[in-house]
Amino acid sequence: MPTVGGPSAPRVSLHLLGGFRLLHDDVPVVVPRGLQRVIALIGLRPGATRSHLAGLLWPEASEERALSSLRTALWRLRQDPCCPLLTDGDTLRLGDTVHLDVDELVVIAAQVRNGELPPSASNAGRHDLLPGWYEDWVLLERERLRQLRLHMLEQLASNHLTAGQHGEALEAALEAMAAEPLRETPHRLVVRIHLAEGNAFEAVHAFYVYRDLLLRELRLEPSPAMCALLDDTLAPIRHATRRPAPEPGRRPERPAPRGAAAGPAPHAGPAGTTPQRGPTAPTAPR
Repeated sequence: MPTVGGPSAPRVSLHLLGGFRLLHDDVPVVVPRGLQRVIALIGLRPGATRSHLAGLLWPEASEERALSSLRTALWRLRQDPCCPLLTDGDTLRLGDTVHLDVDELVVIAAQVRNGELPPSASNAGRHDLLPGWYEDWVLLERERLRQLRLHMLEQLASNHLTAGQHGEALEAALEAMAAEPLRETPHRLVVRIHLAEGNAFEAVHAFYVYRDLLLRELRLEPSPAMCALLDDTLAPIRHATRRPAPEPGRRPERPAPRGAAAGPAPHAGPAGTTPQRGPTAPTAPR
């Protein structure tokens, strides 16, 4: 049986994002579901001990029984020349030449954190980890990778914005927004990008679209940090629509009728009589 990593080793790739796929020289390899779990966990936890892997895969079984089940699974996997696993003492890992799509996402995220602009970053990790799998270790890794991708996209948008590449910045921010519509940070980035381009209307529109979504879904208002982004843009509008408050204790005056000449105030009549007034002024529009 060829050994993964040797001179004649086949090209093996393991895909866990969007579903389990094991490819041998680009040809799909059929793997039973029980063995898929073993391969996937070893790919996500490289260098884990047998006891740790067995406990995650068979949490309800005793340690002895779980280790026995793991030994059986490994024996079955080694019967296939496409086996992507290597044993190193008491630990297990993927072979040196096995390509894992999760590793690619982690590498690209690290590049973005360092200020780089990898061309494939927006598409990296677009699909969830092993959809339809609900084991605890899968749920934990799925959320970890989801958060990793969201932060990567937001950092990528910020890097593009700093470089003056507004189109690329907007693309990354919208990708993060599509992944988590209620998350505020990508919406905040979209507002910043529109303001950097001088598109005040787009910035205000993006703000109120998010505000309406947040009120409808969670009955919350955007954070003060997001509202502050538009303070300078909305200040002239607020100033123009703001009416002066009346002085304390003074009733607001009605406007005089159009065309009526200003005259003295009506005199009060005798005690107990109604004061004499001029023509009644039209009610001010509400």
